[in-house]
Amino acid sequence: MSDHHHDHDHDQGLAHDLQMLILSSTQRRQALRWLLGAGATALVGCGGGGDPSTTSASSTTGSTTTTSGTTTGTGTVASCSVIPEETAGPYPGDGSNSSNGSIANALALSGIVRSDIRSSIAGASGVAAGVPLTIELRLVNTASSCADLSGYAIYLWHCDRDGKYSMYSSGITAENYLRGVQSTDSSGVASFTTIFPACYSGRMPHVHFEVYQSANVATQYSNKLKTSQLAFPVAVCQTVYNGASGYSASVSNLAQISFATDNVFSDGVSLQTATVTGDLVNGYVATLTVGISA
Repeated sequence: MSDHHHDHDHDQGLAHDLQMLILSSTQRRQALRWLLGAGATALVGCGGGGDPSTTSASSTTGSTTTTSGTTTGTGTVASCSVIPEETAGPYPGDGSNSSNGSIANALALSGIVRSDIRSSIAGASGVAAGVPLTIELRLVNTASSCADLSGYAIYLWHCDRDGKYSMYSSGITAENYLRGVQSTDSSGVASFTTIFPACYSGRMPHVHFEVYQSANVATQYSNKLKTSQLAFPVAVCQTVYNGASGYSASVSNLAQISFATDNVFSDGVSLQTATVTGDLVNGYVATLTVGISA
């Protein structure tokens, strides 16, 4: 009801105004009781059987599209959606393509299961420089009331501060940094210590990841359950690129791209945009809830 709706009858006196307020309050309470009663079942359910695009992602540690859920006697019930399937891009390092004439498969490297992915492994010694970033992905089951999925594995990779990908890009084909596998803990969380990725020409800043049933089967792409990408809030990217050394090319690249023109995120990015906290001095933490139908 708009504020100006009763402007024409303002001269009917205080008694009339009080009566209208009481009536309006009663109607609102009745409507609220109806919504909580008839609509509670729909709110509690999780969208495993519905259209993922119509269900909002939510989590206390997840993406920027959060809700508080439905408060019940046993706590808060959150809703979740299946994260969009996305391309692995040309530099996955998961055994699905080649680099320099040989299959590029970081998943087969000794030591690939690790939390800190800033250095190379398996005989390579390069270290990726950049603003420290912790990425925490919380894996949940959209088909089971958004239950945490422990014991799964996530393979994560992204470009370095110069916009290059280890194993593929000129000058770093012998390196394998900024790639790693982590198992999800009892809360469904896989955590990676890395650096803030660059913005290279033609793409918004992003991180690639694949979901596997377990670390034991995270050995090649054919076993993956899901492939998607994580995005960052634009303001955070601007702060990093303008305030930290080594990211100068990212400033101009970011100015020439947007989510609307990005060839991956242009159809919607709300389920993939991480919540980011921190600063340039202490580094950043990016958290995202990743829903799959398990």
